[in-house]
Amino acid sequence: MAINLQKGQTINLRKNDRGESIYDLSKVTIGLGWDVRKQGGFFGKIFGKEAAEYDLDAIAFLLDANGKVVNKGKSITSNGRQIRLYQGDVVYFNSMQHPSGHVWLTGDNRTGAGDGDDEQIIVKLDQLDEKYQKIVFIVSIYQGTKNNQHFGMIENAFIRAIDAKGKEITKFSLSGDASMNGKCSMVFAEAYRHNGDWKFRAIGEPHTTDNFVDILKKYS
Repeated sequence: MAINLQKGQTINLRKNDRGESIYDLSKVTIGLGWDVRKQGGFFGKIFGKEAAEYDLDAIAFLLDANGKVVNKGKSITSNGRQIRLYQGDVVYFNSMQHPSGHVWLTGDNRTGAGDGDDEQIIVKLDQLDEKYQKIVFIVSIYQGTKNNQHFGMIENAFIRAIDAKGKEITKFSLSGDASMNGKCSMVFAEAYRHNGDWKFRAIGEPHTTDNFVDILKKYS
C-alpha cells in the first residue's frame, strides 16, 4: 500500500518498514495531477462552468552534493531577458530530456484535463551518475500572475512516485491548504541519496513567483 505523505515526511524509496527491497527503481515516475476548481455562484452551480484553463508545469532540478545545479545549460536571451534554458540539469517544458537520457518529461499538459497524472517526469534513479545527489521537483502555474491564477484555486493537486512495475510508492496531496492562496509556484518534493538508498521527502514550499527560474537562483 502506498504511503500518503504529510508535509516534511520522508520515506525510503527502496525499502519498506522491514528494510526489504520491494520497489523496482530502474525507472521511477513522478506524477503530477490537478483539477481546476469549478466557478462558484448560482450560474456556476447550474452550468458547472470551469474557470479559465490552468497550465501547471512539472520541473526537475538535478543537484550535486552541495545542493547546487552545476550545469544550468545553454541560454537564449531576447531584449536582455533570459527566455530559455536547455541541455542542462533543469528538466522542463522547453528542455524535456536531461542530457544523460535518464530523466525526462513525458509531455506538457496545459489544462489539467483527464484523470490521473497530468504531467510526468521519468527518472532512472539506479542509472543516474553519482554526481547527482538530489532531484528537486517544482510545479509552477504558467503565467499565473498575468492570469490572476494561484494554487488556492486548484483542487486535487498531488505528486506521487511510482516504480517501474507501476506500483505507487507514495503520494503527497496539497488539497485544501489555505497557505497556497496567492502562490503560483511550489517546491513539491525531492528525491535524494542517503547511505546508498534513495529517499523521497514531501516539501510543499510555496512561492509567489510563477517563474521557476526565480526558485532556481536558490540552487545556483
